Amino acid sequence: MKSLTRSLLLLASLWALLLQPLSTDACTRAVFLGDNGEVITARSMDWKTDVGTNLWVFPRGMHRTGEAGPGSVTWTSKYGSVIASAYDVATTDGMNEKGLVANVLWLVESKYPDSNASKRPTMAISIWAQYVLDNFATVEQAVNALQSEPFTVVTASVPGEDRLATLHLSLSDATGDSAIFEYVNGRQVIHHDRKYQVMTNSPLFEQQLALEQYWRQIGGTTFLPGTNRASDRFARASFYINAIPRTESPEILVASVFSVIRNVSVPYGINTPDEPNISSTRWRTVADHKRLLYFFESALTPNTFWVNLKDIDFSPSAKTLKLDLGPHQTHTFSGNASKDFKETAPFKFLGL
Repeated sequence: MKSLTRSLLLLASLWALLLQPLSTDACTRAVFLGDNGEVITARSMDWKTDVGTNLWVFPRGMHRTGEAGPGSVTWTSKYGSVIASAYDVATTDGMNEKGLVANVLWLVESKYPDSNASKRPTMAISIWAQYVLDNFATVEQAVNALQSEPFTVVTASVPGEDRLATLHLSLSDATGDSAIFEYVNGRQVIHHDRKYQVMTNSPLFEQQLALEQYWRQIGGTTFLPGTNRASDRFARASFYINAIPRTESPEILVASVFSVIRNVSVPYGINTPDEPNISSTRWRTVADHKRLLYFFESALTPNTFWVNLKDIDFSPSAKTLKLDLGPHQTHTFSGNASKDFKETAPFKFLGL
């Protein structure tokens, strides 16, 4: 009886997901767990317009504020990081010098606390991921510190749009640990486990886990859904990230993980009469936690380049650096692009 009830619940969850419309703001994140301590995190950035991304190097010792008014949380960064910006007003992706990776993805169901009713310090959502990269070396450290909700996340309008940013945050580290942070009905919810390798957009992560159980019963070599719906991308990424070879070759590992994130990418410029605003994959990143390599691939340039964090001076006396990727990330770079960053004043995070 319990087995039947469980199956019916899984079927109901799947049916609810299949009835959802195609996502207009879509991204995917997947973590590969290999042999010999290999951990590689990939993500796609899907958006219907140019997200204005550049790569930045932030050293240690940067004094930050939550950018959410007089009661904002303040801190000084403990760790340096390489990040991908959005509109040069937010951190949307990145890895710090200890191998902790942070990715923010769209989640329309997000409902943040009422900052006016909260007595906690506040933080703009634009700097949420950067706070984690600045302060923690591992997922466990981040979870232990954030589970008490030391600050209240405050959202703001997406630049150039009349809607609020609704995001959830995924973390992964060099040990292979993972955590997903969401705000559900004004309360923070944390999913913390090494097995949480994949995250997409809607629905809430708890429902994504039910979807994973359903497709695991079917088996990925039998059938996998192929649309760009978040639920379909979740199913494909969950299967393929654990089906690629567990080789000792770092080149093959990175190539294999890239092939997974490309498989769940959305064709550039796709649209249909019923869904005219479907997001295209704008760029992809792959972070090799063990070797501290941060790979970047634009949809509009024919090459992949990387940043070797071991080549970067993250000392407090070092300068902020920027790699200008150009409109739609069309500037071309090759190989290790660490030398191509230019000293630049840090951008100001979007606040209230």
